[in-house]
Amino acid sequence: MKGEDRRFLAGPVLAGFVLAFLLVAGQGALAGAAGPREEFEGQVVGIADGDTITVRHGQTTERVRLYGVDCPERSQAFGQAARKFTSKAVFRQTVRVTVEDVDRYGRSVGLVEYGSGRLLNLELVQAGLAWVYVHYCRLPLCEEFKAEEAQARAARRGLWADPAPVPPWEFRRKERQEAGTANTPSKVLRHLWRVLSRR
Repeated sequence: MKGEDRRFLAGPVLAGFVLAFLLVAGQGALAGAAGPREEFEGQVVGIADGDTITVRHGQTTERVRLYGVDCPERSQAFGQAARKFTSKAVFRQTVRVTVEDVDRYGRSVGLVEYGSGRLLNLELVQAGLAWVYVHYCRLPLCEEFKAEEAQARAARRGLWADPAPVPPWEFRRKERQEAGTANTPSKVLRHLWRVLSRR
């Protein structure tokens, strides 16, 4: 075979190998995505806030963020109430965690069951102590969460008794913005001027 013929065939052959590789890799990725969700049981040994707990299972202790819900921050109205609710429900209790995701902090994000099939995520929403985290809540179960949130809002339960409750994601964003501007040169100079003026 002439050199020109070999070069002519090399393109289609290489393209075929690349296509085959992509198909196999894609099937592997889909198989992984469709695989069983991780589940574990353990004892709750810590409550950070309403939607974050620490679970000890086996020789491991890990932070678990509740899937699909967002409780007020501890410094927000109803933040402490949400933490107390979660503590009363599951602290030192055995829970089953179904991991749905891992967040950017490396925490497992999951559904937390306790007692005889009670779902903590849902109960926080029903009590009016959590928003449905619609940006991340994508399971079919999230439709039930949304319906329960609407009922809690209509009944003015928990945080919905506040005429203008602030979603925790907005509260966190505002805190980050304020922290980012807290040490701007103008603020530092004004502080220095006040200090020097007192002398």
